[in-house]
Amino acid sequence: MIIVKSEREIELMRKAGQIVASVFETLKPALRPGITTKELDELAEKTIRDQGAYPTFKGYGGFPGAICISVNDTLIHGIPSSKIILKEGDIVSLDVGATYQGYCGDACRTYPVGQISEKAERLVKTTEESFWYGLKFVKEGAFLGTISHAIQEYNEKRGYSLPRDYTGHGIGSHLHEDPAIPNYGRAETGPILLKGMCLAIEPMVAEGKHQTRVLPDEWTVKMRDGKLSAHYENTIVVTKDGYEVLTTYEGEKINNV
Repeated sequence: MIIVKSEREIELMRKAGQIVASVFETLKPALRPGITTKELDELAEKTIRDQGAYPTFKGYGGFPGAICISVNDTLIHGIPSSKIILKEGDIVSLDVGATYQGYCGDACRTYPVGQISEKAERLVKTTEESFWYGLKFVKEGAFLGTISHAIQEYNEKRGYSLPRDYTGHGIGSHLHEDPAIPNYGRAETGPILLKGMCLAIEPMVAEGKHQTRVLPDEWTVKMRDGKLSAHYENTIVVTKDGYEVLTTYEGEKINNV
């Protein structure tokens, strides 16, 4: 069942979303060669807790980190570690969740570490652009499948693939709510969007083939062919004529299309 949120609930999600966004604002300048993903995780947790929230992912299904940090060919759910040290040319996805007074915000960014290759830069840019392209089709009365199809079309036209095993999702008092939001699909199909629905839309895009594998830690998801992947996500609320994004910060550079 897809839950339509009240204005009171949306206001709490706005606050949760701004806390999530503040983590990106804090961590982005810290992304440098030599820093460990564990150090980034500790900084993220402090940023969240200092604002009266808690990191949604910590302990979720047994996940040990405050946030997910995924490097290069790791698609999602990378576990922060003192053994994973960022180096020049890496791309790193920071997937952040914060719960404030019982309501969640969830977003992800993929950032460069120092100078990255043109190929990696193009992947990161296209992934982000595909999110904003998909949002062009969000409004009350639209079909969810149209958004999924738009994201798929945008990426596949540029030579990328979309992993099939992981999706975006509804969000609210729980991190994962209905509906599931694949990054592929047919236009004019699926649930019809209503004002007040809150969605975490998250293109996960691969440079090579779409198949993935899960490491023995039962969390880390890597691309099976070892090629680069990128991830971009925001929590949004559907409005009558479009949408409101809840997880960006003022002055954030957006690759809008």
